[in-house]
Amino acid sequence: MFRFLKFIPLLFIGILHAQEEVIHSVYFEFDKFSLKSEQLQSVVDFIRTTDSTRIETIEIFGYCDDRGKEAYNFILSQNRANTIQQEILKNGITNKVIVTIEGKGRIMIDDDIVDNIPEVRSKNRRVDVVLNLKPLPKIQLPGFYNTVQKTHVIGDHIYLDDLLFDRGSSFLTFKAKSDLSKLARVLLRNKNIHFEIQGHICCTPKQQKEAIDRHTRKRKLSHNRAEAVYKYLILKRVPKERMTFKGYGNTVPLGKGTEYDRRVELVITKI
Repeated sequence: MFRFLKFIPLLFIGILHAQEEVIHSVYFEFDKFSLKSEQLQSVVDFIRTTDSTRIETIEIFGYCDDRGKEAYNFILSQNRANTIQQEILKNGITNKVIVTIEGKGRIMIDDDIVDNIPEVRSKNRRVDVVLNLKPLPKIQLPGFYNTVQKTHVIGDHIYLDDLLFDRGSSFLTFKAKSDLSKLARVLLRNKNIHFEIQGHICCTPKQQKEAIDRHTRKRKLSHNRAEAVYKYLILKRVPKERMTFKGYGNTVPLGKGTEYDRRVELVITKI
C-alpha cells in the first residue's frame, strides 16, 4: 500500500488560485476488485484525518494493468472504483461531495520500460482517491491606521494624529475634539466595530508605570485620558456597549518621541 500527496496549482480565468489536490492510492491484486479490511480502512482514515472544512469534492478513479481485453478492464476498473465508493459511504462520508466515480480502464506500459515490469503493473492496478481542498484562509495580521478602514481585523490599531494631550493633562485639546467628532461619525456608520480605547503616557521612570494627572492629583493619567475619549464619543452618540477603555501607563511607547506617547488609540476588539 502506498500513499502519494500532490499539490497542483490551478489557473482559473486568468487568476492564479492555489488549490490543493491530495491523492491516496490503494492497490489491488491481479483481476480482483476486493480489498483487505486494513486497505479499506486506510482510505477512510485518509479522508477522516483531512480537515473536513477544506474538502470541496472527492473524486475516485479506478485503473487496471495492461493485461487482458480493453472492455473487460474498463468494467474491472469501474468495479474497483465502486468498491472504494461503497466503503466511503458505509463510513458516513456524505455522497454529496463525491463528484466522480470512474473506471479509467488499463494503463499501458511505455515501450522503453523493460525493467521491473511486474512492479509497474502492480502499481497500475489501483484506485486513486482525490480530495480537492479549498484554499487555506488568508491570514491577516493586525495593522496600524490613522482612520477607520472599510475592513478591519481584530487587533487593528486606529491612531489619530491629533489625539495627543498636553503633558500631565487628560483634557482633550480642540484639535483632539475635532478629530474625535469626525471619528464618531465614521463609527456611527460602521455599527459592527467594537473597540478598546487605550490611554498612554510619557516621561515617567520605567518602574513608575503610571503618572499623576495634574487636574485630579491622582496617579491615573493614562486611565483618565482613555476615559476622556470614551465620554466624548458617548457625547457624540457612539453606543457605550461598543466601547471599553483602559490606561496602559508608560508600558507601550511608540519610540517616535515623548509627545507621541501622550496619546490615546483605539484597538478593534470585535467586528
